[in-house]
Amino acid sequence: MKNQEIKVIELFAGVGGFRLGLEKTPNYTVIWSNQWEPSTKTQHASLVYEHRFGKANHSNQDISQVPTAEIPDHDMLVGGFPCQDYSVATTLHNSKGLIGKKGVLWWSIHRILSEKKSKPQYLLLENVDRLLKSPTQQRGRDFAVMLKSLDDLGYAVEWRVINAADYGMPQRRRRVFFLGYHKSTNIYKCLKQSDKLDWLTKEGTIAQEFPVSDVTKMDTFKLLGDLVDISEDFNKGKKLSPFQNSGLMLDGVVSTTQTQPNYDGKRTLLKDILEKGPISSDFYIDENDLPQWQYLKGAKKEIRKTSEDFEYNYSEGAMIFPDALDSPSRTIITGEGGKSPSRFKHVVKTSKGLRRLTPVELEKLNMFPENHTRLEGISDTKRAFFMGNALVVGIIEKIGKALLEKINHGVTV
Repeated sequence: MKNQEIKVIELFAGVGGFRLGLEKTPNYTVIWSNQWEPSTKTQHASLVYEHRFGKANHSNQDISQVPTAEIPDHDMLVGGFPCQDYSVATTLHNSKGLIGKKGVLWWSIHRILSEKKSKPQYLLLENVDRLLKSPTQQRGRDFAVMLKSLDDLGYAVEWRVINAADYGMPQRRRRVFFLGYHKSTNIYKCLKQSDKLDWLTKEGTIAQEFPVSDVTKMDTFKLLGDLVDISEDFNKGKKLSPFQNSGLMLDGVVSTTQTQPNYDGKRTLLKDILEKGPISSDFYIDENDLPQWQYLKGAKKEIRKTSEDFEYNYSEGAMIFPDALDSPSRTIITGEGGKSPSRFKHVVKTSKGLRRLTPVELEKLNMFPENHTRLEGISDTKRAFFMGNALVVGIIEKIGKALLEKINHGVTV
């Protein structure tokens, strides 16, 4: 089908990173969104989202409490959901079937997919890359639970760990992105006939926009048992996760391999995103605070005490201080804002002295529009927090374009 409109719902929307990336391609339309932060009375991120995209069709309540009937039918579900413990709590012999742990938001996605009579054809989800190897006692169990639950719901899944800077973007931010294809789609049918290694390295949706070097080896295994079995027994006693940084799950069979980025295009460096105009004095480091910054950024070998007066040896290496301007930025963290000295905040050297990054610069590192998070009542510290929680918009834009190409032109059965 040519020029197909893709109706999208955006969950755990934050300040709208998925929406910004997808809607750069006109075929994608976000028809409903949800953002709710349980730990704060004022819903700052939701206020920014509503300011930028409007209040219509936006929900600001706990997604686990939103009736599925209130969520419109859609072609695609997207979201960067929290990294939690995805183990299975119990199964019930009733219409609800499997029940996950209360408050674990993966099960809210699962509930929507389970209860929708018209299931979304596509899923695009994002998480930290440690998802592939958590928890420490059962490496890879959490991801296996997710894959098995999607398999039970009729989806194939491909994934890739992508570091944005490896593909010319301005920040070293490593995240796992995974696409789900419902069995009703042509892409799912095509996957059943494809060479799995070729799909992951050359022909697949992600490989189309994020090329990798040639790979010859791939591991294959089957997800055995039901969700309870996997939750309790998957990879028990093993030191390494079986999930590598690229993979595909189809009909319960996992194909996975380790890929390396292959990119020689234009690269954006930290110096390229710095603001050219005057910068508020609030962002410059006071000379009196400089020794504390140097201490926190420096190498340490010292004896420390716990609150119970237990002494232990503590050591850590030095960080580059100030940050190198001729390379992509380090990863933005949620604690990036505020004047207090920190080991992890960015500091750059300018002609006027050392300073922290501004909210606009942090937005540019995630490829957001300038001043996207600027709103009366929203502090610079909160704006920095938003960007520490956000994703790199350029990755979503590229995956969205590649998926649309597959939907409209690139799949034959």
